[in-house]
Amino acid sequence: MSGRVVDARGLEPPEPFERAMEVLLTLAKGEDMLLILDRMPHPLLRILDRDGYRHDEVYRDDGAVEIRIVQP
Repeated sequence: MSGRVVDARGLEPPEPFERAMEVLLTLAKGEDMLLILDRMPHPLLRILDRDGYRHDEVYRDDGAVEIRIVQP
């Protein structure tokens, strides 16, 4: 998959959440997005689960979190 990248490291809440939601609303079915953050976004993950998005989370060696999100 080759989707969009949203690098929200260093941003204060709620800006990472808002940026992620803006991109999610533009994804076509099956399209994906890579979200890079400083910490795990538990409220966003609950929304993704609720709305049926597939997502995988990985902690990087530098402490960042990568979340690949796929539009259902």
